[in-house]
Amino acid sequence: MPTPSHDIFVTTRWTVVLQAARSDTTRARAALEHLCQAYWFPLYAYARRRGHSSHDAEDLTQGFFASLLKLNSLAAISPDRGKFRAYLLAAMKNYLHTEWDRASAQKRDVRLTLSLDVDAAENRYHQEPSENGPPELVFDRQWALTLLDRVIQHLRQEYERSDRAVIFHELRHAITLGADLVPGEDLAARLGMSEEAVRVAAHRLRKRYRQMLREEIAETVADESEIDAEMDYLRRVITAS
Repeated sequence: MPTPSHDIFVTTRWTVVLQAARSDTTRARAALEHLCQAYWFPLYAYARRRGHSSHDAEDLTQGFFASLLKLNSLAAISPDRGKFRAYLLAAMKNYLHTEWDRASAQKRDVRLTLSLDVDAAENRYHQEPSENGPPELVFDRQWALTLLDRVIQHLRQEYERSDRAVIFHELRHAITLGADLVPGEDLAARLGMSEEAVRVAAHRLRKRYRQMLREEIAETVADESEIDAEMDYLRRVITAS
């Protein structure tokens, strides 16, 4: 039986948008809006690195999504669009080229499309390395970090729903430390478990994390055969930073 989180992944995948865009625009729009709400920050960071102010970056991001979510835009999406990450960045580049010059010459009419926490976005953006990296690298790095954060949050919620919040809190570092995590007596005592039981719990946490990571990446690719390559690329982007 699929986990609760699995249902979310299945109904909001990029493949849903691609398959439904021409025949079921309502379903396609709902799936696309969900993905955009989840991954808007990398585009905001991209606009900021392109030299736009926080206010302009917010306007551009909102305007881009308003344009993207139009029904005629959905109808133009074809099944060969590939990864959602690459499609979204290419569409944003095109939007900036075609819309920004015209919009900046007059007062922009930007209607609220998605709920964006710009204050939090600015704080997060200023944690980006200050050296001049290309905007595309900033986008990919923030995409990878956003994806990982979503996986961690889904995993935390899953453990909380099953009354294992304390286990997640105490063992969350096992996700990054992997097999290097050596449970000590203090950790075992805090959990009321034996050290061997802690090792088993840490192994299960890492295994579930890897499974959910693949599910999250599956949301953003057109074909499951692309999952491993996308995972490797995002790992390289993060370690390169």
